[in-house]
Amino acid sequence: MKEFYKYHGAGNDFIMVDNRNFHFDVQDKKNIKSLCDRHFGIGADGLILVESSEKADCFMNYYNADGTLAEMCGNGIRCTAKFFLEYIKSDKNELKELLIDTRAGIKKVIYNKDGSFSVNMGIPVFSHPDFPSNPLNLQNILFNFVSMGNPHAVAVVKDIAKINISEIGPKIEQDSHFPNKINVELVEKVADNHFKVKVWERGVGVTLACGTGACAIYAILKKENNKMKEITLEFSGGNLYLSENKEGEIILRGPAVCVFKGEMK
Repeated sequence: MKEFYKYHGAGNDFIMVDNRNFHFDVQDKKNIKSLCDRHFGIGADGLILVESSEKADCFMNYYNADGTLAEMCGNGIRCTAKFFLEYIKSDKNELKELLIDTRAGIKKVIYNKDGSFSVNMGIPVFSHPDFPSNPLNLQNILFNFVSMGNPHAVAVVKDIAKINISEIGPKIEQDSHFPNKINVELVEKVADNHFKVKVWERGVGVTLACGTGACAIYAILKKENNKMKEITLEFSGGNLYLSENKEGEIILRGPAVCVFKGEMK
């Protein structure tokens, strides 16, 4: 039997496993898909194996619900930080800053006094082989593209409620313009610093929130309005908060919650 923990960040949920001994088998995608299945498994948007790292406090080995590898996950890395502090690091009360290694590089995570976590997600990339360099009309919606370690298609729309992201999401994700598929975010302006969001995640489907997606949205909005400071992004699962430091790196702030623990075969 193997112990696991269930975490979520703004409703984006993950199976967390301490895999520092590398005993968990990730060779078979069916195994990961079964665990993430919401009817026949534990149920989650992804699986995170917390492993040892020579360069950081730990390595976040992240897999989407369909068993595919993911480069980065903004909600997942906050959950990784909380899991590491609660169940792995013995001096957790003294440690308020973590370095977490990911496939998109090492990220700094700060544990805030209010219990939230802030992640330095790095500088957005607007030119990448994974997507077109110019805006593109897809499903009659104009999308812009940015990478936060993984590719995102972002569109600002007038009325988000009128668009069925479950219908257009998979079509855009698998469009021929994107050799490695793509994440999709729809954004509606509520106020100057408040926006509603719908998400379709590559390899997962509709999710209640997306951390890298939130950063991608901020990057696109900031490009249009350079005076923008911290904004609130309202997802179905809760709010995430985005800002930028002096170096142009995006800071993602939000919750990380432990839901339950259990054992699996």
